[in-house]
Amino acid sequence: MLVAISMKKMKWLLAAALLCVGIGQASAEANPRYAAIVLNADSGEVLHAAQADAPRYPASLTKMMTLYLLFEAMDKGLLRLDTAMPVSAHAASMPQTNISLKKGDRLRVRDAIPALVVRSANDAAVVVAEALGGTESEFAKMMTAKAKAMKMTATTFRNASGLPNEMQRSTARDLSILALRLMQDYPDYYHYFSTASFTFRGKTYNSHNRMIKNYAGTDGMKTGYIRASGFNVATSVLRGEHRLIGVVMGGRTAQSRDAEMVALLDKSFTRAEQLAKLSPKAAKQSPASKVVVSTQTVRQVIRQAPDTRVITRPPVVPAPLPQGVPTGSLATDLGWAVQVGSFRASEQARDRASDAARRLDSIEFAQVSVNKVSISDRTLFRAQLIGLQREQAKRACERLVRQGMDCLVIKMPNS
Repeated sequence: MLVAISMKKMKWLLAAALLCVGIGQASAEANPRYAAIVLNADSGEVLHAAQADAPRYPASLTKMMTLYLLFEAMDKGLLRLDTAMPVSAHAASMPQTNISLKKGDRLRVRDAIPALVVRSANDAAVVVAEALGGTESEFAKMMTAKAKAMKMTATTFRNASGLPNEMQRSTARDLSILALRLMQDYPDYYHYFSTASFTFRGKTYNSHNRMIKNYAGTDGMKTGYIRASGFNVATSVLRGEHRLIGVVMGGRTAQSRDAEMVALLDKSFTRAEQLAKLSPKAAKQSPASKVVVSTQTVRQVIRQAPDTRVITRPPVVPAPLPQGVPTGSLATDLGWAVQVGSFRASEQARDRASDAARRLDSIEFAQVSVNKVSISDRTLFRAQLIGLQREQAKRACERLVRQGMDCLVIKMPNS
């Protein structure tokens, strides 16, 4: 009986695999620019692949690597959210899509990030490239080197934006690796990929990524288009115990591209459930390595080790709430924190948290804490001020930002 059940499951899996292959082959025959892949973000298992290793033009999916290197620079302390980057004549000359930057302007990092994600601004991409690489061509070499280090073996970058260049190539598989690494390596910044709109110099720009609105569980990532590539999209979706990453390239229209992505994700979620039932041990282990990122202003990253260490000051009496804020449950909710950085050494995190504490009045925080987290293959230490009410945390972060210190307001796990 057990053998019969096992064989039935194996037949189902074989049929599902053949169905996915059939879809990919049909799409590839009808559209030579087509390529697609869907993988399980927790296990790395490929659930669907069609022309996944065929060279394609990445178009504005290129900007995911531009953002990766920007986040890396911020993580190293080379840039901050309020760093103002100069706009060169080369950057200002970039064609649409752009945010109409002029030579001599300065673009803050906090504006460049949504400009790249939401507007897919080519001028903003060059500003970032020149700030980090000196020139866009040098930055493209940095991008390619980083791609190789990530095992994106078929990827070559020649510019920071994805504008047409015959030598700028990647694959659906490589771009899925990049999407996964963005989430794993920089979860504190991942929320930007769900941004629906942003306003710059009085003008509001809306995202081209309709998957976020139209497909339940989608919380990122990026779209792209040039004539040579067709319509591309990288998508991350969290449903239940499974997070999937999909890449579809070469769509004839944005609508057909999105429809293809929806069909592939639907089938892949079904397959992920079936595989989890066949491997219950792996299914139980996967949530421990899951990166869960909400799409709200206040984010909670669930991947934190349980060994939070309070290092210095004892708890103090919370500051009074601002006038007009109701008392009751909110007044006793001390589950909020201000995070002021992630570091590879606990001593660095302790110093940053202590520095943040010194910049604030003692009533602005309860405890200085260093929280050890595991992200991909790295161990990081997060500097935090914990035990705050929500309004206290917001007020404290605002004061730190005014003093030039980047910070995040977060809801602590299990609070």
